[in-house]
Amino acid sequence: MSPRWNPNPDVRTGRHVIHHLHVHLVFVTKYRRRAFTDAMLTRCEEITQDVCTDFEAELKQFNGKQDHVHLLVHHPPKVKLSKPVNSLKGVSSRRPRQEYDSHVRRYLWGGRFRSGSYFAGSCGGAPLTVVRQYIESQQRPTA
Repeated sequence: MSPRWNPNPDVRTGRHVIHHLHVHLVFVTKYRRRAFTDAMLTRCEEITQDVCTDFEAELKQFNGKQDHVHLLVHHPPKVKLSKPVNSLKGVSSRRPRQEYDSHVRRYLWGGRFRSGSYFAGSCGGAPLTVVRQYIESQQRPTA
């Protein structure tokens, strides 16, 4: 690298790559049921952070509402996106069902917590500050 180059902390380097890949993910509950509480969202954020670390990705932003969550993930190009997404959806569905079982049963049944589908959007078009502000503006449920 040139000594004149001011490194951007969001630009990551690998052995043969310099990358700046962010993806905006949205996961919804099954049937869009309003199952999330603030405590559940906080726990989901912790779980998501751990899963991202396992894939050498970084959770930049997390927030949600009662029926969905938004994630902004900075991920490496060596991992195809479907791998961390499948892991994120699986672990962040299984653990809340286990840890908040009595609450979740009121809203969801049949062993499913999340919808089978998800949204993944590249954040190259909009400035990351706009995406972060949008995610931050999601109204968390109270109590």
